[in-house]
Amino acid sequence: MEAKTVLVTGIGGNVGQGILRNIISLNRNIKLIGIDIASFTSGNHLCHKTYKVPYSYDDNYIPTISDIVKRENVDLIIPSTDYEIYYLSKNEDTLDATVVASNATTAKTYLDKYTTYTYLSSHNIPFAKSWITGEYDFSEKEIIAKPREGRGSRGILINPEKPNELPEGYMIQPLSKGNEITTAVYVSKENNLHGLFTMERKLTNGTTTESKVIFQYNDRLAKIAQSMIDLGGLKGSFNIQSIVTDDDEIVPFEINCRISGTNSIRHNLGFQDVKYAVQEYLYNEQPDTPNPIEGISTRILMDVVYPNVSDFNKLSKVKHILF
Repeated sequence: MEAKTVLVTGIGGNVGQGILRNIISLNRNIKLIGIDIASFTSGNHLCHKTYKVPYSYDDNYIPTISDIVKRENVDLIIPSTDYEIYYLSKNEDTLDATVVASNATTAKTYLDKYTTYTYLSSHNIPFAKSWITGEYDFSEKEIIAKPREGRGSRGILINPEKPNELPEGYMIQPLSKGNEITTAVYVSKENNLHGLFTMERKLTNGTTTESKVIFQYNDRLAKIAQSMIDLGGLKGSFNIQSIVTDDDEIVPFEINCRISGTNSIRHNLGFQDVKYAVQEYLYNEQPDTPNPIEGISTRILMDVVYPNVSDFNKLSKVKHILF
């Protein structure tokens, strides 16, 4: 079969590296091009070729991507970060490759947690009550303050003393107590809910380190996901982060409009959303039917060692050791 070329962004992060490992596991004739803001990352060894690129909001980002697409004959681009989803989707018409990303308007909405709240609430879709700085009404006993834009657990404050004096760009939500769950959703080309996959998880520095597959909330989560899909604009994978309260209420508090960081875990547990994207957008095939199974996972630290090398810029041509 003719070789295809896939460009994966953000290969320095766990999302991008999971995407790369998923594609490699498919055993198809795919050349992998990796990009990152750093020239040397722990994801380099998973790629056939890598490039250093500007930040996605930089004026040179899209011209740089366009040049790489032409130089490497890229067929498909899979973004792994929220901002790249937005900028690549916004400029897809200028690129000679298919971008697996929700449309730019939708992606921009979900970049901002407060805008997410106002958008979903206006359509009667559940989401944690939210206030912007200066508008909090002190109606909650406990609160959490977080940046409106951002990822992971950066900048989070629990029960700040003067919430209305927080810097601009912060928002406030009730501090819901309960189990945190993460739900991956895949939207097919036909704009249908192809499937979803939910796990309880433990986080370390914003990254999932332990997880357990659960099924008991999927019917209710499917209704929430379908309501979001019905609004239009979502494409491929997105992620719903929720708290299940002690009263068994599901409270979504963040939407990530991209493939999530647990993609490599769920790939081995019957929900292979990276594979579905490759099937649909690279080979024009019907995606496999999801078949989630029970499972528990943890993550470990491994080494990528390049023997007898002294130049970080020449690693793409050097054999490596995984240990």
